Amino acid sequence: MLTLTCPVCGVTAEETEFHGGGQAHLTRFGPGASEDDFEAYLFMRENPRGVHFERWRHVYGCGKWFHAARCTTTLQVFGTYPAQTVEPPKELCDQISAERPGWSWGDFK
Repeated sequence: MLTLTCPVCGVTAEETEFHGGGQAHLTRFGPGASEDDFEAYLFMRENPRGVHFERWRHVYGCGKWFHAARCTTTLQVFGTYPAQTVEPPKELCDQISAERPGWSWGDFK
């Protein structure tokens, strides 16, 4: 079972206290976007083996959304950070790079 820490209220709990919200750091297109762009936003998601950035909501706590970096094969949680950030904190990326040589945030942009 995953253990996550909400970066907003600081509570650490099992995943049953949270709700997953899918892939993080998606680009949403505005009202003038084409149908293809909107379709890609709605339906085309990454499903990598390895490091993945996800959105989570602290349902049974503060109710706030946040992002988490975790490995989809081992379920290791590398860290969490506020949802308002446009990319993961440098310290988190450095930690993942140290544990997984060859990994780069640039691969996800």
